[in-house]
This record gives sequence, C-alpha cells and structure tokens, in this order.
Amino acid sequence: MRVGIGYDVHRLVEGRDLILGGVTIPFEKGLLGHSDADVLLHSICDALLGAAGEGDIGRHFPDSDSRYKGISSLKLLAGVNAILKEKNYTVSNLDASIICQKPKLSPHIASMVEKISSELGIEASRVNIKATTTEGLGFAGREEGIAAYSVAMIIPAA
Repeated sequence: MRVGIGYDVHRLVEGRDLILGGVTIPFEKGLLGHSDADVLLHSICDALLGAAGEGDIGRHFPDSDSRYKGISSLKLLAGVNAILKEKNYTVSNLDASIICQKPKLSPHIASMVEKISSELGIEASRVNIKATTTEGLGFAGREEGIAAYSVAMIIPAA
C-alpha cells in the first residue's frame, strides 16, 4: 500500500459558482482558479498523485495550459484515476477535510461522496469527507478562502 497527502486553498470571490467535491453549493461567492477551483478535488488529486509518486496536480494539469481553463475538476480526477490505472493501482480509501467558515456543507457531503466514488469507480464507503470551521480565525474564518486537506491510500489493482 502507498499513502499520499494533499492540500489546496483558493480565494473566495463574487461572480463564480462554489463547487466542492463536484457539487455546486448555493452561496454568494465561489472559488477563484484556472479550472472550476474545486479545492476539495484538487487536494484529493494531489493526495492520489503523491501516493503514486507522480508529483502534483500542477505537473499533470498546469494552469498555463488553456485546455484546463474552466474545466470541471471531476475531469481532472478522472485523469488522475487513469494515471493510477496505468501504474496498476486502485484507490483503497480517501479521507478529506474542507476548512471554511461558510457555507454550511453538511447537507452536501453525501452528494460529494457519491460523485467522487463514482468517478473513481470505488464504493462510497471508501470515501470520507468532513467539513469544519476555524472558529473565525485566519483566512478561512474571515471568509477569504476555503482550504482542503486529503489523505489517500492506494493499493495494487486486483
């Protein structure tokens, strides 16, 4: 088995949809980025790539490449899954935490888990997503941005 960690952060801005875990969350702000800026999926991609010894998301999907402008991060996750399959790995499990003051994410977590597990072709029970605040502290507490941490374990494919 191999383990990787991932971290990502994006600034909250007006005029963009808030997309986390492939789910559009009703909120007055969204995340700024070259793609859809899905901070959760970016951290998961980095954790999976790290576990496979394949660098990070920027190495495979650089923001200097116009092909990735506005792209759904679910497509990036599919690309990472293809890299894992090429190396004969499958995802054993994922654990991730989203850090934001607002909006309340608990009503959307089941949908995030479903989208992520479906894209990776694994059982939903192998994906765990949590959300927490920073009690008003730091950039997340001031509602300037959202961060996510992820840990992934990959194993040889059967």
